[in-house]
Amino acid sequence: MVRPAVIIPEKLFFKIGEVCELAGVQAHVLRYWESEFPMLAPQKNRAGQRVYRKRDVEIALRVKELLYEDQYTIAGAKKRLANDLRAGGKFKVSSEENGEDPGSSGLGLRTASASSSASTPGTKTAEDRKALRQLSTELRDLLALLEGPKSSKK
Repeated sequence: MVRPAVIIPEKLFFKIGEVCELAGVQAHVLRYWESEFPMLAPQKNRAGQRVYRKRDVEIALRVKELLYEDQYTIAGAKKRLANDLRAGGKFKVSSEENGEDPGSSGLGLRTASASSSASTPGTKTAEDRKALRQLSTELRDLLALLEGPKSSKK
């Protein structure tokens, strides 16, 4: 299922209402996620209001995907998100200027970098091939786990 790209405007800070609108969740849900996911930690301005950076918005979108679309539990989503962040933490987003279509990204989002906007749809970059190989390996490993040892099936 291909999801529409989420366009994150090029701003330094976002208010809680703006993040809620981008993520499609209510403010109390976002505040709960802040208490459960330590990596989602907005700053507070002088008035005490939460202000989110672009990175916080990306994390909120990833949390939503893990919980709502991939059906992870809170504990499972915490582990997965921590692993994702340790592995490089590059969540793909679309900037307002380039408005690219979602590609093969797992999030249905695109990067705002010049390298991704330079590649044309249908052409595979070395990075795409590497990601596909990694995904293929992970899928084979999952299949092997599901099939279990062959000798135990009698």
